[in-house]
Amino acid sequence: MTRLFGTDGVRGRAGAVLTAELALRLGRAAVLGGVASRDDAEGARPRVLVVRDTRESGPMLEAAFAAGASASGADVHLAGVVPTPAAAILVRRLGYDLAAVVSASHNPHADNGIKLFGPDGRKLPDALEDRVAGLVEELPADATHGTDIGGVSAFLGAVEDHLRALDERFGTLDLTGVRVALDCAHGATAVVGPEAFRRRGAEVVVIGDAPDGRNINAGVGSTHPEAVQALVIEHGTTIGFAFDGDGDRVLAVDDAGRAYDGDELLAIMAGHLKATGRLAGGVAVTVMSNYGFHAAMDAAGIPVATTPVGDRHVVAALDERGWNLGGEQSGHLVETGFAPSGDGVAAALLLMESLDGASLASSRAMERLPQVLINVPVTDRDGAMTAPALLAAMSAADEGLAGRGRVLVRASGTEQLVRVMAEAPSEDEARAVCEALVLEVPGRVGA
Repeated sequence: MTRLFGTDGVRGRAGAVLTAELALRLGRAAVLGGVASRDDAEGARPRVLVVRDTRESGPMLEAAFAAGASASGADVHLAGVVPTPAAAILVRRLGYDLAAVVSASHNPHADNGIKLFGPDGRKLPDALEDRVAGLVEELPADATHGTDIGGVSAFLGAVEDHLRALDERFGTLDLTGVRVALDCAHGATAVVGPEAFRRRGAEVVVIGDAPDGRNINAGVGSTHPEAVQALVIEHGTTIGFAFDGDGDRVLAVDDAGRAYDGDELLAIMAGHLKATGRLAGGVAVTVMSNYGFHAAMDAAGIPVATTPVGDRHVVAALDERGWNLGGEQSGHLVETGFAPSGDGVAAALLLMESLDGASLASSRAMERLPQVLINVPVTDRDGAMTAPALLAAMSAADEGLAGRGRVLVRASGTEQLVRVMAEAPSEDEARAVCEALVLEVPGRVGA
């Protein structure tokens, strides 16, 4: 059976996969399943915060989730459009029992999603997500807390609350005279991103700050860095940043228009935090992190922990070790001293702090190895991963690249795909290794 919760919450086409009915049942299940509960005062209602991004389906799903949670006895506060990390910050600061974020992050506008954060500001672990998923299927339609129905009301000022938290963390960062290009993806950072930089004294040039419900991530944002690259070149800015639709990831562009991914930004931040005595231990990254990142951290004497894909796995690894910095190649970057979640705006400000007036182009924190990734459609992704011929080919490729690169073959968590990736000193070698492994994937669909 396919798991309801994927790598980052429940996600799918709004109205078809993620329906109002499913959102309502998720709201009910989260409350009745004890995910949102009140242990400190007998009879007190659970308190649930709901935020969303700018998709046209957001108000429908927000209302449906709120209806399910309130019908099950929770008081629900609707904060409207605000970046995802604001939920992780506010749920802790204001004592909420649960936060729900209605967003499909970097996906097209027709998709939407719901991800849940516990009272500690962290995304729910697998066991709690599975409990909610089970109740979504099992709860009868009339299941409630008797006659104790909760209320639904507006939460005002969430954007300013997020900005205030950024002010507290980066209050001494002075960007006077710095020209910055921002691409807000027509999403949730359209207000927070530019304002956070202006409060530091920066001159800001912005695109992607006019959401209409359908243009989120459309040719803009972190999945389309060419938009901010062009903006940097056109306006001659010092640096550029591209956020995704819900504001939990960021990519950067230097003054020559070269894009930098999460690995490269993390390497710069790790060096800065270590040099200033603020790096607790090491850095946590996912299996997708570039081999060059690992080599750079080894040379810098910084330990690295590797996790499955997903920023919640990165946060779990940081918590387990007592570390404070981690992230993903995709631009989910986490400094747990600020928030236990990826925050694109905070990460951009931390990079500016790390550069300390130097240009991004002059920073050589790591040398990125060429990487080739091929997504292979298959009839059985899990069966393919256990095929002896593929496992033998992976072992041989790893041995051939030992000390120079690596291979990674994994089943997609959301599609019938096997993802085959190789990194090597040259792109030609990486492609040759990758294509050879693809030929060993059983059950391939197509050539």
